[in-house]
Amino acid sequence: MTGARLRTESQDARARIISAGARCLVRDGVAAATMAAIAAEGGVSKALLHYHFADRAGLLAEVVIALGRGLVAREQAALEPGVPGGPVDLLWKWLHAELERGELRAFLALDAVREEPVRRALALIGQARRAAATTTVERVFTRLDLAPRVPADLIGDTVVAFIDGLALNGEYGLRDPRVRFDVFWLAMLSLGE
Repeated sequence: MTGARLRTESQDARARIISAGARCLVRDGVAAATMAAIAAEGGVSKALLHYHFADRAGLLAEVVIALGRGLVAREQAALEPGVPGGPVDLLWKWLHAELERGELRAFLALDAVREEPVRRALALIGQARRAAATTTVERVFTRLDLAPRVPADLIGDTVVAFIDGLALNGEYGLRDPRVRFDVFWLAMLSLGE
């Protein structure tokens, strides 16, 4: 085998392991996402798993990065220029899909993990999520021909906290999350002029 092919196969195995880790977290929770469970889910040997990841904390940190990057990318795509629809409806469509996917809830559950690699990854993705939320706020206000009277990054931080609260309330443990979402955005838009 050539060196390039070996690198590609190694990268593919690593990506499969990270995806398997995410699936285990979403389906079974943090405690059940063991190295053995992730290896079985990914269809790889424990030896291959340990070749790529020295320990569970390193693997979970990579899962945090993967889940967070996916979440941020999907949020940004929801309001890309040229996507037709009202901005609040487009955001609800995105958020509803995120809640259904379950990855956001799994991502938030990783906050219980205390190992330093996971803490660093959560901090990194937290910054990325807040930056994405700030961009989202700016896009919503612009699409509605409004200007926020408070800094968009403060509203963005509030948006992240609200979204996390919806996700942590479980599989629609709220009677009607769409109503709460609409009321929240009505309040946020009242900060515009």
